[in-house]
Amino acid sequence: MDHTQAPVLEALRRFQDQGELSFTPPGHKQARGADPEARAILGDAVYRSDLLASGGLDDRRMTGNVLKRAEELMADAVHAEHTFFTTCGSSLSVKAAMLAVAGPNEQLVVGRDVHKSVVSGLILAGIEPVWVDPQWDGEQRLAHAPAPEAFEEALERHPEAKGALVTSPTPYGSCTGLDRIAEILHARGLPLIVDEAWGAHLPFHPDLPSWAMDAGADVCVTSVHKMGSGLEQGSVFHLQGELIDPETLQSRADLFGTTSPSVLIYAGLDAWRRQMALQGEQLLDEALRLAAAVRGEIEKIPGLHVLGYDDLVGTGRGADFDPLPVVIDISALGTTGYRAADWLRREHRVAMHLADHRRISAQLTYADSAATTDPLLDALRDLADHAGELAAGVPDFVVPTGPEMRMEQVVRPRDAYFGPSEPVPVERATGRVSVEMITPYPPGIPAVLPGERLTEPVLDYLRTGLEAGMNLPDAADPELRTIRVRR
Repeated sequence: MDHTQAPVLEALRRFQDQGELSFTPPGHKQARGADPEARAILGDAVYRSDLLASGGLDDRRMTGNVLKRAEELMADAVHAEHTFFTTCGSSLSVKAAMLAVAGPNEQLVVGRDVHKSVVSGLILAGIEPVWVDPQWDGEQRLAHAPAPEAFEEALERHPEAKGALVTSPTPYGSCTGLDRIAEILHARGLPLIVDEAWGAHLPFHPDLPSWAMDAGADVCVTSVHKMGSGLEQGSVFHLQGELIDPETLQSRADLFGTTSPSVLIYAGLDAWRRQMALQGEQLLDEALRLAAAVRGEIEKIPGLHVLGYDDLVGTGRGADFDPLPVVIDISALGTTGYRAADWLRREHRVAMHLADHRRISAQLTYADSAATTDPLLDALRDLADHAGELAAGVPDFVVPTGPEMRMEQVVRPRDAYFGPSEPVPVERATGRVSVEMITPYPPGIPAVLPGERLTEPVLDYLRTGLEAGMNLPDAADPELRTIRVRR
């Protein structure tokens, strides 16, 4: 296919060049009615590109096939059979994929390190999860994606399961053995869904981990706004094989999708595909060289260690890793990742991506260069120089072992979430069944799920984590004095 084309961008340019007079939404009417300050900050180009997909970008019956052609080009670029665009992020895409595989009261094998959007899908659909435990690195207190053998064992225990879902890469860059997991599923005639939200770039460079479609997955969900150059909420999901019907997948997406999709987001997806198809390997070559250089410089800073191959790959860990998430262990500084991230933003205006009890991460992409990484390195050197200040008065933070983090699922997530509940003081919540989801964010992997029986180690982890700077945006009580439990 001709990847110099960009159907959405081209249709958008035609609309603007023709000066079409619109009496449809959006009500700002090509910026004319927008707030003056908003126009000054956002620019009129944003408003001029904000139009209806049907009856604006295309005619009211979409006979120009603008979106369809853009999706076909995306599928061709990554060697998938079908691609679907969404403007509601991968949180929508992964739900659509789940519901195309399993329905109410049916089982789906799911890694327990999934994003909260997967749990939301379980709740909405009434799917019964068969949980598969991540691999736990006790030395680093870090979870890696579940091993293929764990999926095989779960399917042997639950032969009625309809398929499986795994997250790879993890937000830390660790990747599991997707090809082996796909083999295990396909030997049973079952589909594999991969939440590859952090892997949009993987298909475009041979030195990166194998991406889900090449590894044999049936559906792959990816967030182009994370590691690509799409706009926020820009997501795609890809399909191949005969185990999932494309019309069924599209129908499930329609259940969640908006009827007013953002053409701006479509344009970002379309442009990114063209950029990657034409220049992706070259751009990623440069990004990988830069990441290697940055990793080397950070390793020279006293008290900092960059997680690399030996930390993330091997027995009990991942099968591969992506070097572009630069994950930095700062535990030798005697402080937490939360404090370090806050200090870097306050003192240097440097925003880190992920922060946990002992790590921070800088997510590099091909958009970075020495102009962005030199200030990052300067800030990290200054961080190390202020280790004493950052270590003073650090509150106790109790991080359980991997087995201690796992709680028993005694009620299906849907039944617990919609069932009768009551708030109880967190000190009296041990042994009770949670009806809410409590999620340290980022990366958005729930520590507590609806239907799990609460344990003291997990509650201590959340209480002390909150005092240390952990962000829990979905807890019913933001201060975690109470927790909602099954009545």
